[in-house]
Amino acid sequence: MAETRLLPKIGSKVKINLNKLKDRLPAKLIDQISSNPRVVTTGYKMTDGRSIGITVRFQNGEENWFFPEEIEKG
Repeated sequence: MAETRLLPKIGSKVKINLNKLKDRLPAKLIDQISSNPRVVTTGYKMTDGRSIGITVRFQNGEENWFFPEEIEKG
């Protein structure tokens, strides 16, 4: 389980690490991250009971979530 003290704070600017998740994303989202991987954290999401996901907002206003290991400090 992810330790909450290691998660970025809401409002933090982070970067999506595309190399760690290309295999599970639709092409449109891959293109969006490729053009600008920097996002702002907007909240947290309980995933499968073993981890906490991080919800983020892209520059165009769209939101998505990622596992903590898929993002880096901005």
